[in-house]
Amino acid sequence: MTQPILVACAHGTSNPDGKAAILRVVDELRAARPDATVLDAYVDVHGPELPDVVAGLPAGAPAVVVPLLLSVGYHVKVDIGRAVKSRERTTAAAPLGPDPRLAGVLAERLGEAGLGAQDAVVLAAAGSSNPTAAEDVERLADMLRHLIPNRILPAYGASAEPNVPDAVAELRAEETDRVVIASYLLAPGYFHDQLAKAGADAVAPPLLPTPEVARIALDRFDAALAAL
Repeated sequence: MTQPILVACAHGTSNPDGKAAILRVVDELRAARPDATVLDAYVDVHGPELPDVVAGLPAGAPAVVVPLLLSVGYHVKVDIGRAVKSRERTTAAAPLGPDPRLAGVLAERLGEAGLGAQDAVVLAAAGSSNPTAAEDVERLADMLRHLIPNRILPAYGASAEPNVPDAVAELRAEETDRVVIASYLLAPGYFHDQLAKAGADAVAPPLLPTPEVARIALDRFDAALAAL
């Protein structure tokens, strides 16, 4: 039987810690699925680029591109969509979020940042011009509200409103004790670096490292492979 292929597709970053965090997820996927071929690919910043990875896959093997991305957006709809259409027996899995397990990790990260019961939270996502991406973030915010009592306001690094500094200012006007940013980002990189400049009292670490990301990615892979 031909071994199935899992292409773990991330955005890409010039941040060495961000690169290492993604490659750790890829290693976790390989360790969890020795019966599958696991490859990494990227849609921006650096290679190996997704179209090249898909073009180099062996003929006949079923392949699933699993977005190591948190919501539907341009990279999922266009970059990954084009890549899977270029090869037979190839499909795309759903992105990682929204998922209650990610909300659980965010709650843990906020605890690490010293979140108090009277603090307000900005849920900071990268942002996308695709309205479905904002809907995904709102759904994740609802999941997080089931885990913590705090006021939560979603905000975005680019391409959607409100932006993170405006969200911080809005919550400051409500006279909460502190404003803490939940980094709804996978790993260190440009967007996470910008959060430190948004005027909050604290910024929680990004989601990685956590085993939950690989677990969710495997669930997405299994569902897509079964449908294929």
